[in-house]
Amino acid sequence: MNTDNSFMDHEINAWLYDMINSINEIESYIGHPRLFENYEKDLRTKRAVERNIEIIGEAMSRILKKNKDIQISNSRKIVDVRNRIIHGYDSVSDDVIWGIIIKQLPVLKLEVAQLIAK
Repeated sequence: MNTDNSFMDHEINAWLYDMINSINEIESYIGHPRLFENYEKDLRTKRAVERNIEIIGEAMSRILKKNKDIQISNSRKIVDVRNRIIHGYDSVSDDVIWGIIIKQLPVLKLEVAQLIAK
């Protein structure tokens, strides 16, 4: 295990960028106006959003392994959603994913951007 703080900071920073890039991709898929009906009907968009949520969750998992004290709201829930998409793919509801897109991702984007700016 490498104990060099700059190396760990570099890794965490890279994972934070992975998260922000995935959030930006999700936003680009959803477009404006943000309509649940459009999302619900578009299988490609749903799969692309789910994949990016998996990436966000995996990055969050890696960050938490390096720094359990990272200041990101609902960090454990982010990882849990990733696990649910991957392992319980048949129980992922469009409503839940849409709620994450509309309510949780804007907050996460802000928090991640603030951490990157430090």
